[in-house]
Amino acid sequence: MASNHLAVIDSFFLPLMIRRELAFMGKSDYFTGKGLKGKLTAAFFRGVGTIPVDRSGGKASEAALRTGLKRLAEGKLFGIYPEGTRSPDGRLYRGKTGVARLALESGAPVIPVAMIGTNVAQPIGKVIPRIHRIGVVVGEPLDFSRYRGLENDRFVLRSITDEIMYELMRLSGQEYVDVYAASMKQKLSEAKKAESGVELAPGRVGAPGGRPVPELEVPEPTEEELREGRARVAERADEVEDVELPVDGDELDGAGPSDGDELDGAGPSDGDELDGAGPSDGEAGPGPEEHSTQ
Repeated sequence: MASNHLAVIDSFFLPLMIRRELAFMGKSDYFTGKGLKGKLTAAFFRGVGTIPVDRSGGKASEAALRTGLKRLAEGKLFGIYPEGTRSPDGRLYRGKTGVARLALESGAPVIPVAMIGTNVAQPIGKVIPRIHRIGVVVGEPLDFSRYRGLENDRFVLRSITDEIMYELMRLSGQEYVDVYAASMKQKLSEAKKAESGVELAPGRVGAPGGRPVPELEVPEPTEEELREGRARVAERADEVEDVELPVDGDELDGAGPSDGDELDGAGPSDGDELDGAGPSDGEAGPGPEEHSTQ
């Protein structure tokens, strides 16, 4: 499942809405912190099923790729944030091609999922979420089997990734910016240190891969979908009731390095990191039609 990434709580609410276990990848630092803060952070990420990943590059990167492939081969769900880090401003940023590599090597379809409103419920830097309506919009599975055997073609990987990001843009209603979110974060950080302004969108604003901008209409949930969503949350509540949120605005970059870190050993293309793949054959989802649960 490939999702946009707006807030830490994305990895809390999305698994709540899915009947099968959904695991994301997260940097191993989340599991090795010291003191009360470290223990609470580790407990949170274990509670939401995060798989620890050493993102130092080389063999560690290859191990991260193999972990995702192994889970998909076992018929399990695997969650990915193609942007590699949270959006710094609520917009959708350029995806990294790890999602395409995993989809091609595993043969698994990719289910696009749009999180809506989590950045309002928990803005960057806020530890405790405020009460706000959260939306989850699940799209149709994307099949890329026609590209099987082209895992090392950087142009194919970019095309697949752009197609996934286009679907996320369409489902979420977000404006798309054709730069990496980590690059934007770095620019914002540098601007803050220098106490000077920075352009909000240094890259091209439009749609992934030069596609025409779609009519962005985020669907409203039906009453039946709302009831199903509330019931599903109630069913899963006991499983996560003891999980604490991370403190001091710690970031969940569920699948792939953030702030410019890359996984250099997982394959070619664009300095992209391992931040994407879809669920395996027979994965549980909303069915062939899109629906939203809010």
